[in-house]
This record gives sequence, structure tokens and C-alpha cells, in this order.
Amino acid sequence: MNRVRFAVAATLVGATLSVGASVAAAQAPALQPILAGKQITPPLRGEALIEFTQPVTKRNQASGTVQTTIKLRNASAGPVARLTIAETWYDKSGAIVAGGRGAVKGVLQPGEVTTVVIDTPYNAKMSSNNWNFSHANGDVKPAKVKTIDGGPADAGAKKADAPAKKK
Repeated sequence: MNRVRFAVAATLVGATLSVGASVAAAQAPALQPILAGKQITPPLRGEALIEFTQPVTKRNQASGTVQTTIKLRNASAGPVARLTIAETWYDKSGAIVAGGRGAVKGVLQPGEVTTVVIDTPYNAKMSSNNWNFSHANGDVKPAKVKTIDGGPADAGAKKADAPAKKK
């Protein structure tokens, strides 16, 4: 009698599993690749060339920080991943008194223009500073330029700054 019950139970379980598998297979949506037809360029490895303008540094008394804004452009042939700028502040004797870090979120494409903001806690002894550029896959060769023209970030700015035409 126990063997009969076991055989009936095994048959029911097997039938349930096979029906469940066929129902699940019928309901599965067709998967389509997200990147189909798109060309992906891997991030640059090694030294990247980044152009930047003279950073603008202002003290924000309300928040007790010094804010440095740097406009930069990727002058390299490939995209740069996780570009980071570390700012170090020194006193008059050359001792380190404060530091901050700013980064570009994501990947900076060739020729793309962006702005990085670095917030550093204010210290009354701050006298001079420097910036160290780096990225995820190597070193950065920074090049200071007078102006940065072009790129997606400048496109909107040029339109907004243009004077209205007189009729």
C-alpha cells in the first residue's frame, strides 16, 4: 500500500513539475540586447591629456568652505574614466593644512567639456594650493590653456550669452 501511495505521489509531483516548467517557458519574454547596434569605445589606458583653464577659487563663509571651480576638456583620443582632481592647500611655510577632491562622474568623452567643483574646509592658514589630476586607468598630463571652446557644455552657454538681434 505504501508503494502505491509513493508511486501516485511521485507521478503527481512529476506531472506538476512538467506543467509548471512548460507554463514558465511559455511566459518568458524574449530578451533583446541593450547594446545591439551600438559601438562601445573602451576607456583610455595610460596617460590622458586634459586641458583646463585657470581655476576660480572662492570662500563660502556660510558653509565654511573654499570652493574651487575648474573647467576642463578631454584632449585625448579616447574616453577617460573617473577623472579625479585632488587639491592640496599649504600654509606659508609649505606645510599641508587642508585638501579636497573633485571628480567627473562617469566617462569624459574625447573633446567633451565639463566643470569640476572641489569643496575644501576653510583654514585661516591657507596660503597656496596645487592640483593633482588622475584617472582610473593611468596618469594625466594636464595642460593649462587660456580658454576652452567647443564641446557639449559650451554649446548652451554660447547661445545664452549671445545678444538679441535688433529688428
